[in-house]
Amino acid sequence: MSNEDITLTAGDAEVTVLPGNGGRVGSLRVGGVELLRQGERFGCFPMVPWCGRIRDGRFLDGATVRQMPLSSPPHAIHGTARDAAWRTAHTTKNETVITYDLVAPWPHPGRVTQAFALTEDALTLSMSVEAYDSSFPAQIGWHPWFNRNLGEADVQVDFTPAWQEERGEDHLPTGRRIEPLPSPWDDCFGMPDGVDVTLTWPGQLELNIASREEWVVVYDEQEAAVCVEPQTGPPNGLNTLPRLVTPIEPLEAATTWTWRRL
Repeated sequence: MSNEDITLTAGDAEVTVLPGNGGRVGSLRVGGVELLRQGERFGCFPMVPWCGRIRDGRFLDGATVRQMPLSSPPHAIHGTARDAAWRTAHTTKNETVITYDLVAPWPHPGRVTQAFALTEDALTLSMSVEAYDSSFPAQIGWHPWFNRNLGEADVQVDFTPAWQEERGEDHLPTGRRIEPLPSPWDDCFGMPDGVDVTLTWPGQLELNIASREEWVVVYDEQEAAVCVEPQTGPPNGLNTLPRLVTPIEPLEAATTWTWRRL
């Protein structure tokens, strides 16, 4: 096993996976056109074992209060796996599986497995979190940075959420659900029938982001990119909507991106 870069191909689609840089997708090219913002912090990284921010970096783990490093002061953000080296378990021409063992500062041993499967018109990302000996709360999500512009018109974001999580001054959900507000967003939305967001670069490409999960964060406040982040719970979810991982029941999630030329 190694953490060398991996290139997957199918038709005119090409994906580069970077196990050594946080297990992220470093590149997604369709017909030679790069869809993801480039740079070591960008591409599409996994958010695990939590998504978005944890208020003050603290969460309740049973009866114990845990403290995570304040990676986005005054909060902890986006988990620990995006800053780690993953290991390659299996690779073919159009599929790969990589793994990451949870270590400190995360308090519980466990394993994260991420799989990537590429076809001519879709990329499916799957992830699971397994507990070795003790149960713990966790979240899974993905944080892709899609280029706002592919050389012509800016991307259009189309989705119909059931609600928006009201965002407080601390950038975290207040617990109130409100009618979805217009862009710009750095906000979490509820889609009870599953995440379904379409990005359209007019005259060029349409890309649909789908997941059985019902939470998605949309971030379009940056000039260079737009982020559409399917996840298993809202920001601060380790405190407000934890998903329990047990030694006999892992936490699993997946998202599929499907594209077509316009």
